[in-house]
Amino acid sequence: MQNQQTSMNTPPPVISTKDFLYLEDMLHWNLMAMKKAHAFAGQCQDQTIKNELDQIGQMHHKHYQAIMKHLQPNQMGQQTTLQ
Repeated sequence: MQNQQTSMNTPPPVISTKDFLYLEDMLHWNLMAMKKAHAFAGQCQDQTIKNELDQIGQMHHKHYQAIMKHLQPNQMGQQTTLQ
């Protein structure tokens, strides 16, 4: 038997329950990291460390937004549904 792999040019229009739960976890992790970085920055006395924590928080916020953008219905003409 020959082991064949198929390549997808576009993702399927269905998100499995397992994929949905993983996406939900990624959103949660990024949101929590953003909140913690913001809270720690607010407690910092050292301006250099405070700036780094603010940048870390902004990075996690951008990641959160990017994930949400990919989950938008009709992204690239496709309707995403949960299966």
